[in-house]
Amino acid sequence: MKWSELSIHTTNEAVEPISNILHEAGASGVVIEDPFELIKERRDQFGEIYQLNPDDYPEEGVIVKAYLPENSFLAENVEEIKEAINNLVLYNIDIGKNDVSISEVNEEEWATAWKKYYHPVKISERFTIVPTWEDYTPVSSDELIIELDPGMAFGTGTHPTTVMCIQALERTVKAGDKVVDVGTGSGVLSIAAAMLGAEKVTALDLDEVAVNSARLNIELNKVHHAVDVKQNNLLDGVEPGADIVVANILAEVILRFTDDVSSTVKQDGYFIASGIIQPKKQEVKEAMIDAGFEIAETLQMEDWVAIIGKRK
Repeated sequence: MKWSELSIHTTNEAVEPISNILHEAGASGVVIEDPFELIKERRDQFGEIYQLNPDDYPEEGVIVKAYLPENSFLAENVEEIKEAINNLVLYNIDIGKNDVSISEVNEEEWATAWKKYYHPVKISERFTIVPTWEDYTPVSSDELIIELDPGMAFGTGTHPTTVMCIQALERTVKAGDKVVDVGTGSGVLSIAAAMLGAEKVTALDLDEVAVNSARLNIELNKVHHAVDVKQNNLLDGVEPGADIVVANILAEVILRFTDDVSSTVKQDGYFIASGIIQPKKQEVKEAMIDAGFEIAETLQMEDWVAIIGKRK
């Protein structure tokens, strides 16, 4: 089979929504090339344990690459992707240059070449993300290993918004907790919550591909006894009584359902909201406060923010 590589030169702000557009369009893999990765400072215990190649990154902006099978619908599919990306400006999302190019890739090349982007990454005090094909020996006895296969295009759990969510879960999850993961994607946050001792985790996503991907990763990490994956729109129909709701999604979406989170979380429970760009931070904080949360902590990594709210 032949594949087409769709390359989109955009901004860091637009990476998450564009990646979601590509997932929904049937992309069989997404690569994010952000030049900031070449220069950002890392603590040794959280840094990637491999060398980055500057030739893989643009001089400015961010390049998002997706892989689509070549078929009779390819041209139509690409045009729909372009239109969806252009529509992001309606949500005040800066799409930057928005240069889109397409090239052909043989399946044999894709099957191996894309793996060079993914290696074990220690992302917090306790968690290390390890691709399924990599051999990795834990550094300490209390290290928690999450194995992920990003082949379904939902990433390896190392994006700043995901990293901050996992760090926030480390601060808040207690043994026996009930956790709801809204927009689960790869399922990595649900896996982390279960490994931290949550008794019941409900992983929700509207995208059927994400639901299937999450189920595979949850089985892979042997936490299926604690995690229930469902196709669902945000918190529709979710019963109250959660100790923690975690959502790594766009700020615009978070703003739409803070009241629903407040109704779902117990008193003294937590709302972990991530996927928030700096300019939206204050607006999200105010919405959380209006919904009955006090701001317990704000995490920041690069241009992204995660907010931990405690239910009053």
